[in-house]
Amino acid sequence: MAWGVFDLETQFARYGAYHNNATNIFIHTICVWPLLYTGLLLGCFTPALGLLPFSPGAFPFQEYMILNLSFVVAVAYALFYIMMDKKAGTLAAALCLLCWVNSNALAQRLGFSLAWKVVLISQLVCWTAQFIGHGVFEKRSPALLDNLIQAFMMAPFFVLLEVLQKFCGYEPYPGFQKAVRAKMQANIKEWRLKKQKKSA
Repeated sequence: MAWGVFDLETQFARYGAYHNNATNIFIHTICVWPLLYTGLLLGCFTPALGLLPFSPGAFPFQEYMILNLSFVVAVAYALFYIMMDKKAGTLAAALCLLCWVNSNALAQRLGFSLAWKVVLISQLVCWTAQFIGHGVFEKRSPALLDNLIQAFMMAPFFVLLEVLQKFCGYEPYPGFQKAVRAKMQANIKEWRLKKQKKSA
């Protein structure tokens, strides 16, 4: 079962079944990464776990490469995405690490007294927008209620994968999009049948 989590085709199809409406897809494209970023921003205020094993100034922006909770989360996400798909996952991993460095920089600039307010407002706005996307446009409850791993960990990667598919025609392997579309439609059909039985 654990390895099923890394079955990109199946997991992406499940995600797509919950995000089939164009408006809902757009809302998630705009909101998902800010949720991850502001979560990392809050983690920047945890105690440092250690120091990078390099002399000061060895890397650009090294003063923001702080090994805190934000770093642990970013690395966990990065490794997870690479295990899902090496090419797109590597890009997603790079974005996660970039978010870690940038969130540390922003944390130092804002300070906790202002940063937690930015995080709170961002989280409220983005979560509200996504629930509206599901309730008003998708008319299906979010994956959050059925699959927490997909809702919190996979969503940023899947949003990026959707963008890569739409604008770059990216496929992890030939026939991926066709296979995903077939599984997605089967999932939607099954959900609609269950919905009809409940209302009957």
